Amino acid sequence: MPFWINVLVGVLAFAVAALGGKALIPWLHKLKFGQPIKVEFGPKWHANKQGTPTMGGILFIVGSIVATAAGYAVYRMTSSVDVTAISGNREALRVMSCVLFCLLFGIIGFIDDFAKVAKKQNEGLTPKQKLALQVVAAILWLAAMYWLGDRSTTIDLVFVRFDIRWFYYPVMVLVILYLTNAVNLTDGVDGLCGTVTLVAMLIFTLICSRLQMTSYTLFTMALAGGCLGFLVWNLHPAKCFMGDTGSMFLGAAVASVGLATHQHLVLILVALVYILEALSVMIQVTYFKYTKKKYGEGRRIFKMTPIHHHFEMSGFSEYKIVITFSLFGLIAGAVGLLLVTL
Repeated sequence: MPFWINVLVGVLAFAVAALGGKALIPWLHKLKFGQPIKVEFGPKWHANKQGTPTMGGILFIVGSIVATAAGYAVYRMTSSVDVTAISGNREALRVMSCVLFCLLFGIIGFIDDFAKVAKKQNEGLTPKQKLALQVVAAILWLAAMYWLGDRSTTIDLVFVRFDIRWFYYPVMVLVILYLTNAVNLTDGVDGLCGTVTLVAMLIFTLICSRLQMTSYTLFTMALAGGCLGFLVWNLHPAKCFMGDTGSMFLGAAVASVGLATHQHLVLILVALVYILEALSVMIQVTYFKYTKKKYGEGRRIFKMTPIHHHFEMSGFSEYKIVITFSLFGLIAGAVGLLLVTL
């Protein structure tokens, strides 16, 4: 994929997301689509964010999809390579399946956000409802990738590889569920999820380029540009939140692009910030239940989870958390990129 097309895609997605906010945010205000805040799920001072428009993820969803489609059209018109070849068409269709998969998760998030807004409380879909919809979407995507010829069942940890055959698919469903919800948990501080995902998508662009998965770079660069455009409105103090609409879409993007590369250890490194965010919640809940059962009162390891709230409660500003987590993600992702070159 020519470098200039990837740059064009990123710029277009940025422009759609950044300029689109001028229309979307006032419209969300008009509809009173404000985010309900439950202080038990975050620091008490987050209460002053009550009413900030949610569903802002629509900005980078539209931006990334439009830019990906436009970039692929430009590539077909300008490329001297036979883009009608079967192999090229299959890769393009796989990318399309990833986009549709992300859109499905975005719709699940939208339903959840809409329910919260309608009820005027921080509860939308029940956990069981959300989980069931996510499982269905994950199975549909894996089936689509299988039908499109992506049939590898090998777990690639760079230094060791092993084929787990049919068991690969239920394991990947669990991976998808973990990663998508981990990205969702990362969206708790202004600009955090957008910035971490911007870094992840830039790393994925380099990884896909290295693996000669050229069509995927269109989507990853579009997502990077869309996230950057969204940050115009989401950096502290946020003018809008991405909501589950956006975080579910981004979570599906991280999972689908990462799994499409079949570089599983690399995916863990690129997604390490999200993984640790979700892991901190699991550790906190498990330890709290264990100590409550053993000592009669629950104890905590972290001041608050997900772990970005622990740093916030420890005196880190929202800007400092965003910078620290993004740099950590950049370093971990760079290690993953290095492993791809081995």
